[in-house]
Amino acid sequence: MGNQTLFTTRAVVIKTQDFKENDKLVWFYTENMGKITAVVRGAKKSKSKFLSLTLPLCYGEYLMYKGKNLYTLQEGRILNSFQGLLDNLDKLTYSSYLCELVDIACSDEESNEYIFKDFVTTLYLLNTDALDYELLVRAFEIKLLRYTGYNINLDSCSVCGKKISTSNYINLSNYGGVCDECPKENGTYISKGGYNALRFLKNMHISKLYRLNLNSEIKNEIERVTTFLISNNYSKKPKSLEMLKYIKE
Repeated sequence: MGNQTLFTTRAVVIKTQDFKENDKLVWFYTENMGKITAVVRGAKKSKSKFLSLTLPLCYGEYLMYKGKNLYTLQEGRILNSFQGLLDNLDKLTYSSYLCELVDIACSDEESNEYIFKDFVTTLYLLNTDALDYELLVRAFEIKLLRYTGYNINLDSCSVCGKKISTSNYINLSNYGGVCDECPKENGTYISKGGYNALRFLKNMHISKLYRLNLNSEIKNEIERVTTFLISNNYSKKPKSLEMLKYIKE
């Protein structure tokens, strides 16, 4: 290890890949440093202490150090394995989508405590049956867009800047609602119920979503908006979206 400095961070395993004969590359979304990639020696061995620590979705406290190109995992302890999410197809697909979304949206070693907190909170809530899975994911999408520079403005017209209480149109180029007087272009029509629900999801903490009960039409409207923004602003489209659509059919 040489003179490398050890550090501890909480993190979620968002992706893994086999590396050499017995090792793994593990992508962690960490509390302190954002997304990092670590090599985990011997993680593929059935008796390895790292086997359970590097399963997808595992949330733990990890001791590691930074090498020349990659981090190396030294120790760890599980805070929540979230392996219950793997036993339910809907939960598995939604949680896989969340991991893929974080991987796509976040740059390496760019920390954001808000993304980390909301990501972990969403996984905890998804692991229960307390909330609508779909609304949870929509809320996380909206907050992730905001934290990565694509905030949706729903309080003033995105064309002229005038304050608005609600709208029936969202300009997808300007990331916001449009007042009655401005032209409706480069966007999509949305019901006022959908617009207000979108604002609620944007402003309300994820843990408070139990207060919201939406019908399928409004949920579809919100999904249309978030899917467009995600597909058009990140480097690639999450593949899990297709599986999500399949589940709902």
